[in-house]
Amino acid sequence: MTEETKKKSGFFSRLFGKDRLEEPEQQPEAFEQKSEEAAAESLEIEEPVEESSESIETELDESQENLARLQTGLKKTRKGFLKSLDEALLGKRELDEEAISGLEEVLVRADVGVKTAYELLDSVSDRVKRKELNDPEKILSHLRELVRETLLKVEAPLRVGYGSEPFVIMVLGVNGSGKTTTIAKIAARQKLASRKVMMVAGDTFRAAAVEQLSIWGERIGCDVIRGKEKADPSSVVFEAMDKAVKEDYEVVLIDTAGRLHTRVPLMEELKKVSRTITRKLASAPQETLLVIDSSMGQNAILQARTFNEAIPVTGLALTKLDGTAKGGVIIGISNELGIPIRYVGIGEKIDDLRDFNARQFAQALFSKDEGIDSFD
Repeated sequence: MTEETKKKSGFFSRLFGKDRLEEPEQQPEAFEQKSEEAAAESLEIEEPVEESSESIETELDESQENLARLQTGLKKTRKGFLKSLDEALLGKRELDEEAISGLEEVLVRADVGVKTAYELLDSVSDRVKRKELNDPEKILSHLRELVRETLLKVEAPLRVGYGSEPFVIMVLGVNGSGKTTTIAKIAARQKLASRKVMMVAGDTFRAAAVEQLSIWGERIGCDVIRGKEKADPSSVVFEAMDKAVKEDYEVVLIDTAGRLHTRVPLMEELKKVSRTITRKLASAPQETLLVIDSSMGQNAILQARTFNEAIPVTGLALTKLDGTAKGGVIIGISNELGIPIRYVGIGEKIDDLRDFNARQFAQALFSKDEGIDSFD
């Protein structure tokens, strides 16, 4: 392994969870022919105990920082949600019908969605009847566990491996969802991992999107493929895919239209773009990422369902969590659609797009302002 490859697979194996692919393993016969000196040299290279210790400390620091940022980002959502729960439950000595009715109202009005709200309520009511939950504090604790379990089912941060073909990410979302900015933030992460990255301005119907992506490309040092004004999106994508394959790009991020001003329905246009990608590279797109604006509340669930029915979505990125009181929509989307959640956006900075962590999200959602309760 070259020194350059070691650097790429060291820190970023911890960040992205996957090293650059190595050469094929040697056959047992070849391994046995290694000299003892070569084997010893190999062991010396692979052992750095101190580095491993530093790695653990770094990961712990990153985990604490992520949790703190999530807690800040979810402040508006947490205040509204917990305040309503407190008013419905806390201070009551017993779980009477009035308390259960208050809980039902809070959950139905919350942005988790009606279906998910009643499922949560059914679980609480069932345990109350069996006398497993006999005070409000235990109900809050049980709700927190239910939310965490729901989110764990869809916790799946995007992992981009190093392969012989470009890893293509087709990004969907309505205008205003933060789609173009999310593409740029993902590109920046991949650039930091020393990958050769291309962004494709496929939303040719909106000049501002093309310009925005171009500005981001200059800022992060990433190539941007753009066509003429109002060019056919599929033609731009075809050109980009051809270049990506010929010039060995490792990651390709394709922006797509979020709204059309033509007679062509949006979903049909997106299907056409997807077919164009596949025709040029049979394995692509490896990821179809839908960007959802969390401030849309329950409408976000409808959006996700509509896109997923037209083009199978493989992952979600939920943005603008820091500016909304409707962050609970993640719970509803997770429960009703079961689509893997890749990222959450908790701010405007380039590093404010974070891998989704279910435990930390639930922990931050139910924490008090003065501190964070632990699940451990």
